[in-house]
Amino acid sequence: MTTPARFNAPAGGGDEMKFGTRKPRSRPPARMRRSPPAIEIIVESPLWNAQRGVKGVLRRAILEAASMVPARGGELAVVLTDDRTIRTLNRDWRAKDAATNVLSFPAGEPPAAGGSPCLLGDIVIAYETTEREARAEHKPFVHHLAHLAVHGFLHLAGHDHESDDEADAMEQLEIAILARLDVPDPYVRQQLTSNA
Repeated sequence: MTTPARFNAPAGGGDEMKFGTRKPRSRPPARMRRSPPAIEIIVESPLWNAQRGVKGVLRRAILEAASMVPARGGELAVVLTDDRTIRTLNRDWRAKDAATNVLSFPAGEPPAAGGSPCLLGDIVIAYETTEREARAEHKPFVHHLAHLAVHGFLHLAGHDHESDDEADAMEQLEIAILARLDVPDPYVRQQLTSNA
């Protein structure tokens, strides 16, 4: 199978966003180390130009998530779009005619032969919903964006939240990954407001 050209971008990038001092962590043993995924970020909506450093935030969040799950390397794309586009995708793929913050489309490909990277899938994030949620929850836009990137990547890595047990496990993993990025627990405020 030929890899689409949009997945051949280098994993590095110039937009770096600092979240704070990084907590020390141990590296996995040499036999368990895996290559990080190659990440292409496609900006489809000019609305994303209102935020600086989003590419760096996305790369760092996804690379941190990849370091904490038993996922292989590979390639993925993050598409930064708007509510209109994500609503169409949500309607066509999930039969939900509403905008949402993030959608993940796992490729479901087996590992590529000959050592070439496999396709992990796509993560699509809508600007207006992300910005509106961050504002409503009184959190920095980049923190919410990092959370959505981690959430989307975990779906590509096979995690889900269809049952309560799956949702709890996925939330705990997200909290652990975000803590390594110095992003506060995104579920604390939601729990406080739902208990009020």
